[in-house]
Amino acid sequence: MTDPHFGYIAASYGIAFAVIAGLILWTALDQRAQRRALAELEARSGRRRSGEGLRP
Repeated sequence: MTDPHFGYIAASYGIAFAVIAGLILWTALDQRAQRRALAELEARSGRRRSGEGLRP
C-alpha cells in the first residue's frame, strides 16, 4: 500500500464495480417488469393465433 497511485486504482475499481452492479440490478428489474407486462398481455389477448392462415 505504499504505491502513490493506490487511491486512484482503488477508486477506479470501486467505480467499475458500482457501475457493473448497477447494470446487473437494472437488467434484473427490467426483466421482471417485462415478464409482468408480457403475462398481462397474454392474459388479455386470449388464445394465440400464430399458426392461422399459413396453410391453404
